Amino acid sequence: MGDLSIQNSFTDTQKAKFSAQLLADLAALELLVQQDKIEKGIFRIGAEQEFCVVNEDGRPSNLALELLDEINDPHFTSELALFNLEINLDPVELEGSAFSTMQGQLEALLEKCRKACKQRNLDIILTGILPTLTKRELEEDFMTPLPRYRALNDRFKQLKRGDFSLYLAGVDELAVKHESVLFEACNTSFQMHLQIDPDDFCDSYNWAQAISGPVLALAANSPLLLGRELWSETRIGLFQQSIDSRPSTYALKEQLARVSFGQKWTSGGIAEYFRDEIANYRVILGKEIKDDALAAVKRGEVPKLPALNLHNGTIYRWNRPCYGAHNGVAHIRIENRYIPAGPTPLDEMANLAFWVGLMVGRPPKYDQISEKMHFSDAKANFINAARVGKRAQMCWMGCNVSVEDLILDELLPISRKGLEKMKIDSEDIDRFLAVIEGRVQGLTGAEWIIRNYRSLKSDKKSDHALLDLVKNIRFFQEKGKPVHTWPDASTIFRDKKAPKLVKHAMSTLLFTVSRYDSAEMAIQIMKWKNIHHVPVEDETGQICGLLTWKHLEQQNLLTDTSMVEDLMVHELVVTDPLTSLEDAREIMLKENIGCLPVLEHGHLVGIITEKDL
Repeated sequence: MGDLSIQNSFTDTQKAKFSAQLLADLAALELLVQQDKIEKGIFRIGAEQEFCVVNEDGRPSNLALELLDEINDPHFTSELALFNLEINLDPVELEGSAFSTMQGQLEALLEKCRKACKQRNLDIILTGILPTLTKRELEEDFMTPLPRYRALNDRFKQLKRGDFSLYLAGVDELAVKHESVLFEACNTSFQMHLQIDPDDFCDSYNWAQAISGPVLALAANSPLLLGRELWSETRIGLFQQSIDSRPSTYALKEQLARVSFGQKWTSGGIAEYFRDEIANYRVILGKEIKDDALAAVKRGEVPKLPALNLHNGTIYRWNRPCYGAHNGVAHIRIENRYIPAGPTPLDEMANLAFWVGLMVGRPPKYDQISEKMHFSDAKANFINAARVGKRAQMCWMGCNVSVEDLILDELLPISRKGLEKMKIDSEDIDRFLAVIEGRVQGLTGAEWIIRNYRSLKSDKKSDHALLDLVKNIRFFQEKGKPVHTWPDASTIFRDKKAPKLVKHAMSTLLFTVSRYDSAEMAIQIMKWKNIHHVPVEDETGQICGLLTWKHLEQQNLLTDTSMVEDLMVHELVVTDPLTSLEDAREIMLKENIGCLPVLEHGHLVGIITEKDL
């Protein structure tokens, strides 16, 4: 989606023309393969670093574009939301000090960004999902105002024929409807690229799929979303649901999601792979393309295949094959999209080294893996890893094995041999794989976050605990030590700054009653639970009144048939999440009330009381 020439308005005629160009690109690719014009024998690696821009309190900032102008470096680019940016690292040949070279460039670019941040009292965080994100930052005014993002959002909304729904369950549950694709912007990744030989495409791609589960389990770093403990790598479920274009119907029919692990092992080569993608996924975006790719190949040129690449860019495989052309040379690479950002650049480079070593070190016994492992096992391993991380059990070649044993006994030795085969410096091999081994025996990023969030939340509101958590992540991240060596947050750094807005201090876990509930029952429950304020809902689920502790004084007036609506306050004074705490305090004093229901878009989202203030 980095293409600036995406068309927002896409007529039927333009769609037909683009589809014809897409088929021409596919034919050009097939001809390139037949003529042996795709580069072989060279392995290169690359990466894309997504990160979050935060203010001095650790909350998401909407100043990413201003920061981008300040940095003024072509390695940096915008992302879907105004609180995210991306760094594109230069590809390097897989040899010698390749990984140290990439780490050095990444850290230099991050430092350049931090210097620009200081002038605006901003900072950056590398994390899979920023813990301090709220639903407010996921509304459309936080979308980066560039045509390609608006086109993507508009097209997915057309296909969906309604609002997007999100439901994830882990330790907690999150169920919410949203009006745009911006929930996808919660996800920040460290996307890894490996150039492969076209002749080895099927075995390489299938092997990438097979190892995804254990690699993801050890890299998990996204366990929180909107203050809820969900999956170890919540990005996986969130990404699929946040841009799921499939409309809901009463008919039972199988539809393919645009974010997917896949349905089967691939076969037949790179052209056959793209043929399947064109057949399975409709064209949703397009642009004007003047060059004829097929004619260019026949002239002996190497085209960029813009239509094929654009269509491929709207299909979000967790392992995505990509075609590229640079300086007249075509290549094929696999893009690993499931690795989260963070916890540190060293952790990320260790993930890259581990994965690349596995890819290039694939033993011959894992060729034609479709004959040795069921695809559903590989897919189940991936989902299990996303859900429970390092605690997942893997079904590996028909046997059940723990993630720890599989990595230590099987995968780490394969990765080491692969890196040695590519003549990577021995110091780098030892340094990066030691990080992987340390994470097996210690904590992953997800485990560290959950352990410390629970500890921080034991004596303060959820929002304040999330603030402390982010500031600790930033503190340790800048130290550069891998996450398995991080001490507990509670012993190092706690924020003392008071919250500023109602949404930062309100209670969100609410007990509510219906207007037609028994008044006696409601009051007894308030006594049992020591609850002083209870919102009352009507039959549509909207707030219509309030029970307070003062109503206990009227208990002697109740009859067996008294209902909540006989006692409740009908005229409500309410507020919204963005009201300042000082203003909320003034409202309570002026109205002589002890609480304010908090409404967002007409829906009850919390309650703030004198005790909270």
